[in-house]
Formats: sequence, C-alpha cells, structure tokens
Amino acid sequence: MNASTRLRVVVTGATGNVGTSVVRALAAASEVGSVLGVARRLPGLDLPGVGWAAVDLSEDGDEPRLAQYVADADAVVHLAWRFQPTHDPVKTWRTNVLGTVRVCDAVAAARVPALVCASSVGAYSPGPESGAPVSEAWPTHGWPGAAYSREKAYVERVLDTFERDHPQTRVVRMRPAFLFKEEAASEQRRIFAGRFLPGQLVRPDLLPVLPEPAGLRFQVLHTDDAADAYARAVLRDVRGAFNLAAEPVVDAALLGELFKARPVRVPAGAVRGALAAAWHLRIAPASPGLFDLLRHIPVMATDRAREELDWRPEATSVEALEAFLRGVRSGAGGDTAPLAGRRVA
Repeated sequence: MNASTRLRVVVTGATGNVGTSVVRALAAASEVGSVLGVARRLPGLDLPGVGWAAVDLSEDGDEPRLAQYVADADAVVHLAWRFQPTHDPVKTWRTNVLGTVRVCDAVAAARVPALVCASSVGAYSPGPESGAPVSEAWPTHGWPGAAYSREKAYVERVLDTFERDHPQTRVVRMRPAFLFKEEAASEQRRIFAGRFLPGQLVRPDLLPVLPEPAGLRFQVLHTDDAADAYARAVLRDVRGAFNLAAEPVVDAALLGELFKARPVRVPAGAVRGALAAAWHLRIAPASPGLFDLLRHIPVMATDRAREELDWRPEATSVEALEAFLRGVRSGAGGDTAPLAGRRVA
C-alpha cells in the first residue's frame, strides 16, 4: 500500500485509557497514513504520524470544528466518554449521548466510510440466571439504576438509527469488559475510588480477608488488547458488535489469589449500603448504581471477535489486573490530562 492510499483515521477521546492505546495501535499499522487524536484538552504526547485537535463534544459551538476534522477521514473511532461527575448526570449525558449524536452527524455529513464506536458490557441487559455467556445478540437495554449503563444503552439506540439511515457507512460497536493498564491506574483510582485512596492499601499483605459480595463475577481485559481489536475493526471489512474480554472470568476465588487473601462472604445489601452512604457524603465518586450494574452484567462470549477479527488477547485477565494494581501503588500515569499520574502514599 503506497502513501497516497493509506488511511486517515480520526479518534475522539484520544487521550484517555482506551484512546491512548488505540492511537498507538493505529499509528503502528502500515495501512494507516495518519491519525488525528481529538480531545477536550491537548496532550503532551508526541507520536509519529499522530496529530492532535481540541474539541469539546458536549458544547454546541464545536460542531464546525468537528466537521472540519472529520472531513476526508476514512474512519472515525469514537471513544470520548465522561464518567464524572456522577452527581450531575446531565453533564455526563451531554458528553456521552449528545456528543455521540454530534459525532454521528459529522460522520454522516462527511460520508465517512467507517464508524467504530465504543460500547460496553455495561450496555447489556442483565444476564441469564444460568450464568451462561451471552453473544452479541443479547439485548442491550442496560441496567436502569446506573447512569453509565443507561447512557451506553441509549448510544446503542443512536447507532441503530444511524445504521438504518446511513447504510453506506460501516458501523462497528465494540463491547469490551472492564479495561485496565498500568498507565491508566491513577485515572481509574480517581474515577472509582477518589483522589486520596492510599496506594499501599492495595498491597496483598495488608488484606488478610477480602469481602465477597454474593455472586460477584465479571470480566476484564488489558487496554492494549482492546486497542488491537479496535485497530482490526478499522482495517477489516466488518460490521456489527464485538464482545471483547480475556480469560479467566474474575470471581472471588481469583481475587483472593491475586490479593493473597481469604474471601469472606458478605451480604450484597450491606456493601451497597456502605457505598451509597460514601457516595451521598461525596467521600467516594462511584455511585451505588455502578455496584448494582457490576452484579447484573452478563459474562460475554468472544467467539465473533476471535473468528472475524482474528483477535486473541495477549494478556490474561489476571495480568491486566496486576498491571492496574502496580499502577495504583506507583501512581502511574501518562502525558495527557486524564492519565496524569499521582502517587498517594
């Protein structure tokens, strides 16, 4: 492939956990000639073949600039997402839902050939009582008690309409499990546990017992492996949804081994009550709805990604969690505003 036929790819939300990995994966692909990373705040990253542009997808006045950047793109990867403030769901809605609508409008106006959009395991309706893995055909109505899940489910409906009205654009929806990498640990600590969680508290030797809410079971994936799947979705002629997760499924026994602690069964209601109190007092940023979502999300089957994208995660779920824990303890971060590192001793 010569330089004139190499792809121009635009990535929104390019400075966060997923975005930084996706930008690097695309920039490393021989089929890609240039990558434009779009974010609210310009980063300090200097990567070969990667340019940067500032756009706030929650603002009405930024549509002309977004349209300018999307024009002549061969593909748009839409990752922009705002997790906080959890006490102001209107603010997150403006970025997450209305921002997605603005991206879809820009893609439609420019007749971009491909749109790869970040969905999530959180878009799925509660899984079957049997616990059997679900395919991409499982309903995506989310869990109504969690703003994150409601917004992801609504974005799925936005994409349904976009696909119907713009069949000329190839639409791909990526539905990853929880994504971790060492570089994003400080960001994720701020989002889910708050700014002042001491890193030493996640040392295995300080946790002789591990509280186990009944039925806790979920999947994770290293962010770089998810980025590889995104790049493959850009480069291959595929459409539709893809579940992304690594093995093994995470449960209390696995977490006990990871922390070298003994799982102790605790009532889910007691855990939720403690989280709700901390959230209402603004001690913890994660809402109790996220805990409810964690207890109801299904386990995903990843056969389609393995077959159609020829995708295999390099890291196990345990390795992804170990990377996150190393990052929390060291205050790891990156050269972007969302990934700024900070050690809390």
